[in-house]
Amino acid sequence: MKIKLSNDVTMPMLGYGVYQVSPQDAERCVSDALSLGYRMVDTAQAYHNEEGVGTAIKKSGLKRDEVFIVSKVWISNFGYEKAKASIDESLRRLQTDHIDLMLLHQPFCDRYGAYRALEDAYRAGRLRAIGVSNFFPDHFIDLAENVDIKPMVNQVETHVFNQQVQPQRYMEEYGCQIMSWGPLAEGRNNLFDNPVLAEIGRAHGKTVAQTALRFLLQRNVIIIPKSVRRERMAENFQILDFELSDDEMARIAKLDTKQSLFFDHHDGEVTKMFMGWR
Repeated sequence: MKIKLSNDVTMPMLGYGVYQVSPQDAERCVSDALSLGYRMVDTAQAYHNEEGVGTAIKKSGLKRDEVFIVSKVWISNFGYEKAKASIDESLRRLQTDHIDLMLLHQPFCDRYGAYRALEDAYRAGRLRAIGVSNFFPDHFIDLAENVDIKPMVNQVETHVFNQQVQPQRYMEEYGCQIMSWGPLAEGRNNLFDNPVLAEIGRAHGKTVAQTALRFLLQRNVIIIPKSVRRERMAENFQILDFELSDDEMARIAKLDTKQSLFFDHHDGEVTKMFMGWR
């Protein structure tokens, strides 16, 4: 299942995320994911596991154009020159001459200088697509209105309890595709015991997790579920053989609280936290 971005680059809608996968485990986990059929891997400079991702892809036997690599520039590398150098470093760590999608990881610090570096690397062919991550509508619209190449993807916290309905509309207005991090909410709010998801899942012979992921896919949301366990990776990948009805989609839509289960990027204390991570 694939989607075409605004620049006609095609990317999978279901991939494997490596957030909180240790550098030591990254190669094994990505190798498992690729062997199960995943063809997109989402990493980031801040995850410190780009090397393992690159090694796993290199050893997989797959051609480079068969695997879609996503990475992100961390805020300590924001500003034009630092971001430019960090893109080169990510390419080196990932052992590739191009990254399929590169995002700005957070909406803080010199995001405009960093985004100009993405634009230049995109024009040079080292990045096939560019975008942002964790940009709320105000951050996103402001950036999109003031750059030459509009973001093609915005990766934000998106799951059944925070469905990002209005932000997704803004993204679509600018030709930007929504991508979810935390599509299973990391199990928060008792997601895996949710009675609505469990009942709907049983009707299809699927688990709560599979039902929650399928809901996002049918809303045109790119997802990157993460697990370090091969059996869970396999379960998360087996969501393309069923479809939720309109009524089932409507029932799940009612679970939306429109609130983050993690942190609010408009909260001053959250901003101070990120400043400490530069």
